[in-house]
Amino acid sequence: MNSTSDNEVDDAEANELGDAEQFDVVVIGAGISGICAGYRLQERDTETSYVILEKRAGIGGTWDLFRFPGVRSDSDIQTMEFPFRPWYGAETLAPGPAIRDYTRETAQVYGIDGRIRFGHRVVRATWSSQRSRWTVEAEFTEPAGATRTVNFNCRFILSCGGYYDGDGCYTPEFAGMERYRGRTVHPQHWPEDLDYEGKRVVVIGSGATAMTLVPAMARTAEHVTMLQRSPSYVLSFDDPDAFRAKLARLLPERLAHPIVRWKNILFQIFILYLSVLAPNMVKSMIRKRAEVHLGADYDYDTHFAPSYNPWDQRLCAIPDGDLFVAIAEGRASVVTDRIATFTEDGIETVSGQDLSADIVITATGFDMRILPGVEVLIDGTPTDLADTLYYKSVLLSGIPNFAHVTGYPQQSYTLKADLSCRYVARLLDHLDEHGYASCTPKSTWAGTTRPSWLLSSGYIQRARFPRQGTKRPWKVYRNFIADSLALRYAPVADDDLEFSRGAAVASTTNSGAQKQVS
Repeated sequence: MNSTSDNEVDDAEANELGDAEQFDVVVIGAGISGICAGYRLQERDTETSYVILEKRAGIGGTWDLFRFPGVRSDSDIQTMEFPFRPWYGAETLAPGPAIRDYTRETAQVYGIDGRIRFGHRVVRATWSSQRSRWTVEAEFTEPAGATRTVNFNCRFILSCGGYYDGDGCYTPEFAGMERYRGRTVHPQHWPEDLDYEGKRVVVIGSGATAMTLVPAMARTAEHVTMLQRSPSYVLSFDDPDAFRAKLARLLPERLAHPIVRWKNILFQIFILYLSVLAPNMVKSMIRKRAEVHLGADYDYDTHFAPSYNPWDQRLCAIPDGDLFVAIAEGRASVVTDRIATFTEDGIETVSGQDLSADIVITATGFDMRILPGVEVLIDGTPTDLADTLYYKSVLLSGIPNFAHVTGYPQQSYTLKADLSCRYVARLLDHLDEHGYASCTPKSTWAGTTRPSWLLSSGYIQRARFPRQGTKRPWKVYRNFIADSLALRYAPVADDDLEFSRGAAVASTTNSGAQKQVS
């Protein structure tokens, strides 16, 4: 960044900044996208001071939060990995604890962990056009439990908090819940003391969380019932990948791995577009894979044939058909019905079935927000990020020097997160090269807008995300190749991105940033 030492900031600006620490970039969140951000900022030719503010006590984001049985990735790890640090494990859907360790180790390898401030919950971000800088206010919870407010001043904010509200979760109001004498648990807040061995368990829901929980709990529970209001598409696949195993016998791992990675990327794109162009073909493929484990006599249409087409909602993948195996062996079952009421001993459905349960797991979804609980002000005016439009699916209309990094809903999260961080690094290079202080996507789009995620799932419909337009650069693409062209190779400047020279920019180095990427 354009370099001026801290003691050259004039007295008026110093008084306004107060005790705020000075950085070029503030990154919010130390999950997968936060680690991508740290790596890409360190990769820049220009020395960049940055800090990562993480409200939790550990690295990993979602993978540090989710601790329920069997938690695993719901996309293949070869495309979910950091592209700068390959995952050489044999798994296809990697277990949650392994992903958490991998994320922590990656942060340590590249020195990113030294830039993280744990226990820092961001509560406010204020942009000053006069100074072309952000002031970020965070509540710091000390190890002893005391809380105090700390401030950070920066040129650019990289929001890497993902899209889950880590504090809240979604549980519908079910009739009679107060009468139930058993234990009710939401997967997002899994208690360490929960003993389900030999117990009767009902899991409410049919999304990726339920698909993971049911076979995992069925290994030791007396019986697990998956109670779903409507079916989801469930695709069984062989794990480990046979193609990968064959390639590994022919080539060294360092050569075989990128081939497998790109095969998986292209297969994800292929299935997504095939689901749109030939949905019946995809339905047939999914059904045949299920019948291998369930048999042709199983009531597949009732429990696993949704009324919508594949990828209208998220498709659930299960390794080696583990859910179907648990059902076929009688350790688990599926009930497709609506809840009439909770009873003292379990749940009564609308059709009159009584489901006895010692434990009820409400895998009913999550609250999805961008920067939940964070107030954003532009020159003193509060701004709701959900009222903005995505620009190249990274920047937000009308918000200067701000990027929100997230992943794909239909492909691996890391693919899009890393692309977004690479784009921000390119954008910072452009600002430096031309002497600009800020850039803002113009908020003049007057065409039709749509939700940024075009899925019909309930948790998506409840989400408060920025919206999208119907043409570039306001359209959100679901294609890694299209996004690669737009974010890595297309010119940074265009007619929809407004640059300003603004005030003189002071680059700060109190984090001692160093280029330490190999």
